[in-house]
Amino acid sequence: MVEVFNQGDFSSYRIEDSRYSGVLTESRSFSAGTRRPTKRTIFLSHKHDDLEDLKGFIGYLERYYNVECYIDSDDPGMPEKTSGETAERIKKFIKSTDRFILLATDNAIGAPWCNWELGYGDAQKYKDKIAILPMKNTWREVYSGNEYMQIYPHIVRVESSDISRERLTYPIERPLVPGYYVASVDSAGKVTYVSLREWLK
Repeated sequence: MVEVFNQGDFSSYRIEDSRYSGVLTESRSFSAGTRRPTKRTIFLSHKHDDLEDLKGFIGYLERYYNVECYIDSDDPGMPEKTSGETAERIKKFIKSTDRFILLATDNAIGAPWCNWELGYGDAQKYKDKIAILPMKNTWREVYSGNEYMQIYPHIVRVESSDISRERLTYPIERPLVPGYYVASVDSAGKVTYVSLREWLK
């Protein structure tokens, strides 16, 4: 099972710049209030330096799930300079989107705004509507966000179906099939797995 992804793991799904422009257009019309989304909406918290990984993850979501992403860094309603208005606008969209995902790279974990967004998302969403995508730099052996994975549901990739039933509280009584899941750890250390598709419904 892959619990911490490497940066670049979603590069094969990377959307072209032209399609990314389309995603931004959708995000902008949603943020401007000129269109009501018909798909599940996701607030994608990220560090601006991680744009390539963001494009890869969006490409993966677009290919396999019927979702729409809000990207605050490309919201035309944001003030030019960071201010209290910036925070209020971010709060508005964290509240109004259906799900919150933090692209939890080492860069993002060290970024005050990403941590603030995660904290606000924690306060506004039920725990089953928030998740992190843990992702480390390929040249680093240690991932700096392990404590996040103990607190928040996180996305994992199951590569084989050899997980024993005793370790799972997954609602169907069989080993997990390969795919992506949202894993939650309770206070006793027990892990619950929900398929990413089910989580996004």
